[in-house]
This record gives sequence, C-alpha cells and structure tokens, in this order.
Amino acid sequence: MQVTADAASLLNQARAAREAGKRIEALAYCQEALARWPDNPEARQLNVTLLSELGASTRAMELGITLPSAKDPAVRDRLIADYDAHLVHWARGEPADAHHPYTEADQAAAQIQRLANDPSVPADIRLRATLDMLVVLDQADRADDVLAHYAELKKQGVSLPPYAEQVVADAMMQRHDARDAVPLYEDSIRRDPGPYDPIENDPRIGLAYAYLEDGRMHDALSSIHALADSEARWLHLRNVRGNTQNQRKVDADTSAAVVETDEGLLKTAYDRLAAMSAEAPGNADIRRELAMAELERGWPRRAMDTLRIADTLDERDADAALDQATAHQALYDFAAEESNLAQAQEEAGRSGRVQDAQAAWDRYRGWQFDLTHDNGWGNNPDYGDRDEETQATLASPLIDNHWRVLALAQYASASLPEGEVSRERAGLGVEGYLHALQFYLEALPSADRFVKRTDVAAGFNWAISDHWSWSTDWSSASNDVPLRAQYYGISGNSVSTAVQWRASELTSTRLALYRDCFSDGNLREGWLADFVQRLHTAPNLTLDGGVEIGGSHNSDIDRPYFNPRDDHSYALTGSLQNLFNQYADRSWTQRIDLAVGGYQELHYGTGLMVSARYGQIFQPHLGLRFGWGVSWHYQPYDGRHESRVVLDLTMHGGE
Repeated sequence: MQVTADAASLLNQARAAREAGKRIEALAYCQEALARWPDNPEARQLNVTLLSELGASTRAMELGITLPSAKDPAVRDRLIADYDAHLVHWARGEPADAHHPYTEADQAAAQIQRLANDPSVPADIRLRATLDMLVVLDQADRADDVLAHYAELKKQGVSLPPYAEQVVADAMMQRHDARDAVPLYEDSIRRDPGPYDPIENDPRIGLAYAYLEDGRMHDALSSIHALADSEARWLHLRNVRGNTQNQRKVDADTSAAVVETDEGLLKTAYDRLAAMSAEAPGNADIRRELAMAELERGWPRRAMDTLRIADTLDERDADAALDQATAHQALYDFAAEESNLAQAQEEAGRSGRVQDAQAAWDRYRGWQFDLTHDNGWGNNPDYGDRDEETQATLASPLIDNHWRVLALAQYASASLPEGEVSRERAGLGVEGYLHALQFYLEALPSADRFVKRTDVAAGFNWAISDHWSWSTDWSSASNDVPLRAQYYGISGNSVSTAVQWRASELTSTRLALYRDCFSDGNLREGWLADFVQRLHTAPNLTLDGGVEIGGSHNSDIDRPYFNPRDDHSYALTGSLQNLFNQYADRSWTQRIDLAVGGYQELHYGTGLMVSARYGQIFQPHLGLRFGWGVSWHYQPYDGRHESRVVLDLTMHGGE
C-alpha cells in the first residue's frame, strides 16, 4: 500500500475498492486511516460497514454501538439485525459439539426472537428477523414452530424469499407433507437457481426427496441424477495446489444412492457408494451410507463392520446411532438397538428422522397381529371340492428384549366326497431372539372331533452368516397331514429342515428336506430345491426367474389320502413384482408368480404342472397391511389332471 498523506485520500481509496467489490482491500485502506486517525468518524463508520459486509458481525456490532450514529434507534436495530444474520450463518454450520447439535441454533433463535417481537423496531427489520427465525428454527429441528411462523406470514400476505421457502419445505418434509413441500422447493429453485453458498443445503436434493415421498418416482430419480451429473468431481481452486473434492458432488451422489435404494435399485446404489468409499476411504459419511446399502442387500454383519470403521473416522453422532440401530435390529440385537435409539433421542430428539425411528421401534416392539385366510375350490384329492384355512396369531410386546408370548388359533375344513372334515386348534407359544437367531415353541390342543391330539411345535431360523441360513421346524401333529387323512383319524409328526445360500437380492438357492411320520405307519420323505436369479431390475420393478425341482417317497400306498410311492416334479419359475402407487407411508404393490413344469408319478408317467398367482398388498399407513391374491394350480393326480383355485387374504398389524 502506498503511503497516503491524508485521511480523505485513504477513505476515497477504500470507497473505490468497496464499489469494485474488493472489500478486503477496502478494509485495509480503512484500518490504515484508523491507525493514523483513530477518531475519524467517517473511517469508523466505514469500518463498521465493511466488517458487517464481510460477515464479522460481532465485531461490527461491538464497534458500531460506540459510534455517534448508534444513538439513532434505526441504526442500532440494523446493527443488531446484521449480528443476528451472523448468528444464522453460524448456526447453519457444523455444530461445535456433535452430541449437542442444537446449541448454536437455539441460542440464535432466542436472540433473534427478541428483535422480531420488539414493537419498537421498524417493520422491515422485524420481518427480516422473522425470516431469519425460520432458518434457525429449521436448523434446530423445530418444524412445528417453522410451520406456525409460515402460517402467520401467509396470513399477512408476505412473499417468502427463496431461502425461506426452502426451510419451510424442509419443515414440511419433517412432517411428511411432501405434496405441499414440492411447489415451495420448485419455486425457490426457479427464483434462485444457484450456485448456492457452501454452507447451505442444495434445495435440488430436498426436491428429489420430496418427489420420492410424493410418489413421483421418475421425477425423483431423473432430478437427482441430473444434479449428480452436473457437478464436477474435483474443483480447481485458485492459489491451491492440486485438486479439491467437490462436496456438492459428494452430497448429490450419496443422495442419488438413497433415492436409488428407495426405488429398489439396490445394486446400482451399492456400486455407486462402494466406488465413492474407495475413492475417499476416510469419509465417514460415505461409509455410513455404504453400510445402509449393504444392509438393504441383506448383509447386516458387513454393514456393522462398515459402521464400526466409520466410527473410527468421525465422532459418532445421532445419525450414526440410528444407522447402528437399524443394523442391530436386523440381527435381533434389540438391547443394542434400544441403546442406540436412546442416544439419538437424547442428542437430537427433535429430528424428524429420530422421531420416525423411535416410532418404528415402538411399533416393532409392540403388539403384533397376523391373520391369514385361504379359500379353495376344485377337485383336489386332498382338499375335496371346497376347502378353507384360517390362522390368527397375536404376539405380545417384546419382553426383556428377547421374548414374545404368542396366542394362536387355527381352523381348516374341507368338503370331501366322504363328508365334511375340519381341523381346529388354539393355544399358546413363546418366541425368542438371540443374535441372528429366532426360535419358537408352541402348544395347540385340538378342539375338533377327528383327531384329539395336541400339536407341540418348535423350530428356529439361524442366519449363520450374511450368505448362509439354516431353519428347522418340528411338529407333533403336523398341518402337513392332509385333511382327508384327518377325516379318517390319521395324524402325524413332521420335521423339515432347509439351508439357503443367498448372494444378495439378485441370486439365491435353497435345499429343503422333510420327513412326515403318519400315525397309520406311512413314512413320507421328500426334498425340494430351487434356484432364483434376478433377470431385470427397474425403478420399483423386479423380474426374477428360477428353477425348482423336488421329489418324495411314501413307504406305504393304498391309503385313504394321496400318497404315491414315488413322485418327482420340476418347474421353471418366474416372479414379477412392482410398486405401482405410493404417497408418504401409503403404498400399493402387486406381484405375479408363474411356474410351469412337469409332474411325474410312478406308474403314471409325466404330466403338465402349472401354478399361477396374482396378488396385491396395500399399506394404508405404517404398521398396517392388507393383502389378497388369487391362484390357480393344475397338475395330475394318479394320471388324471385336476385343478384348484385359491383366494388368499392376509392382514398384519404392528411392524
């Protein structure tokens, strides 16, 4: 800086630099003048103005209240408003303590509230303070307060600036009001298309999530992909050697993965996040998103390992605790899940995500009710011309994070040529959970007149690893015994065991073995194997294909129920499933299953076997689901083709 003889010349240079947008240079001229003439009123005033414009609002207010002009209330109020704006900016950054994320925002809200409610302050300053209040209240996860202020501003006819529209839309999303949030996001982006301040959330990401919750799946996917593709991976900053990772690109890519996961594109989302994590292995946020993608693909142990690595890279906050809670639930580690949720609740209980997770846990650990009902028509040798089967199960809330008490009722009947037959049972059971292990024990006394035998049943399902699982079920009076056998007073015990290997949602194979010991001395042994491969995945649509083969052997023949000495079957299978309607927590899905193959019975040759089903599941809200389906089965029995049509109904309450 050249030495200037008088204050006026220095201040003229400062004003010229300010008008040219060079505020740092202007501040240097101004402070040079103050160093030589500390009491110069013009230099003091310009110094305060420049500090405020550069974001040093705290220092600007400290110096501003010492100016003679500060005696003017309007000047003082504007200084306070500038200081409050600085608090807003500060509150939107990373919290100083991740375990107390609301501290800065709450302090800013208290400060700004005083200015907004002061009737002596000019109306324009109070409006500015009210708009700032929307920002800090949203940052503090006080969505209801944001919406209350917004409703008042609407009554006053106030048109919100784009940044205020964004925070109101964010608050609406916390309250699952995507339909009203979408137009606010869209209008804010139209009026302010960016680029956005690095400390601000990109509203285009919020808009994509709003589209998703509003059921506009294509818009959600196309908008977030367009944003991710438009952002450069690396930034080339002036006076900085090398490249700098573009955080906007990271945010867009991780959000794209979340949207892809919600629309069923699990592999696409996982591949995206795995590549990002390999490129930035020290980024804890990316690792946590990767862990959630691993969990969605059916790998809870791998997800837990990824989350543990993320915890070594960054401080574990409420969001990290929620991620771990989700993984613990998949492994039945309910005590650990409860601990994670307690941490999240303590640190960020106002967060919409925390509240949703807590509500989901309350539903999961609470009462559970299931009802299934099948009605069949046809000429099947085991079911007769008409049959029906109903089962109701009521499960108690979790006890000590390991147990549920079950109440069960079963009813089945059939119209046989010989007459009517029924199977009626009701009883109690207990269900238990250990790490990756679910098991049960039930006792259901008989209430019908055909077989007076209590069914004692037990079994388990053990997830040995992320890819292997083993299940076994045993019953002393099995429902696998045909109703025709029940008519003649025949019962039997059964045991079945199955091993499954599952690479991911794309590929799986399973082998099941079973053994039924009838009370009339017949021993039936059989097996069933299947292989399933994903053939096509699109947003909210999957198509699977597979092969199924099986066979059975009966030790005795000439029994009053269908029991061929030996039989075998094979089929090519297909399954199409898609979500065709969704809004917020309401969803409607449909599924089509088809199997075509052959059935071979000893002494009768091979005949065509076909099975087809169409079904839907409707979820009006979280914790309640209804399902229905119609199926048709066609296969030969003792050389003669017979068919059966079944209507099935289901209901589930709980989680």
